Amino acid sequence: MEAAGGEQRELLTQRLRAAVHYTTGCLCQGVAEDKGVLFSKQTVAAISEITFRQCENFARDLEMFARHAKRSTITSEDVKLLARRSNSLLKYITQKSEELASSNMEQKEKKKKSSAAKGRRTEENETPVTESEDSNMA
Repeated sequence: MEAAGGEQRELLTQRLRAAVHYTTGCLCQGVAEDKGVLFSKQTVAAISEITFRQCENFARDLEMFARHAKRSTITSEDVKLLARRSNSLLKYITQKSEELASSNMEQKEKKKKSSAAKGRRTEENETPVTESEDSNMA
């Protein structure tokens, strides 16, 4: 059973590595067209490999940050901690985090208002239960 899990993990890793390579190639092609430069296949492969390894390091660091805080879930605060050495990245992540939090609060407010309105409609449509009907339920 464990061998099958290892094989599946390896397959997923290969697929992820291929996706990173493909995306790197697309980005390099876009830069090449924009800047009028060429990227060799070896250069694209090297950038892709470095990117994949850096993402693996990020994932391990994020996991350790959450574990250190005795959590099993990685939070936006962990991501901010990871990005602390890059001021521009930290600023961007903080901005996006605040936007998400604001959006989530708006959705919660809408949900509360919606469920409150449904509750009022239900109360208006309900007929009162008399004692004889109530005793039949017992």
